[in-house]
Amino acid sequence: MATGGHRNFAEWFPKLASSPHRMTSQYDPKYNCIAWAAGDTHRWWEPDEGEDCYWPPDAPREYSLDGYIQAFESIGFTRCDSSDLEPGFEKVAIFANEAGPTHASKQLSDGKWSSKLCPCEDIEHVLKALAGDDREEFGKIAQVLKRKIS
Repeated sequence: MATGGHRNFAEWFPKLASSPHRMTSQYDPKYNCIAWAAGDTHRWWEPDEGEDCYWPPDAPREYSLDGYIQAFESIGFTRCDSSDLEPGFEKVAIFANEAGPTHASKQLSDGKWSSKLCPCEDIEHVLKALAGDDREEFGKIAQVLKRKIS
């Protein structure tokens, strides 16, 4: 079982220590987890007020679950109730804690999930390995969305 390259991600996410996972990229600060889940590895996605980061123009620039959902809806995703693999669709999961949205993961074609951990590496993992409760760093899985693969 991998420990996330040169970082021990299992220290940040205790469930990761007992779940299969592996590092799939090197450190790259150009993009974050939201961009990664959206399929963009060239820019950082964040609804910052100063507009220093990219945010879809049709989504409100706010740190709210609804704002993040609208960002993914603006690029063709729709809300769904299941994180199960669904042939013909790609899925993303938005995580949130008490403070609001914290993370997004994308589902891979084999049903596993992939996450960009901050500006660090990308990892392949089971979805629930990063989930906790409302008080933990990434919080819980707050919404799953899907988009038809063209």
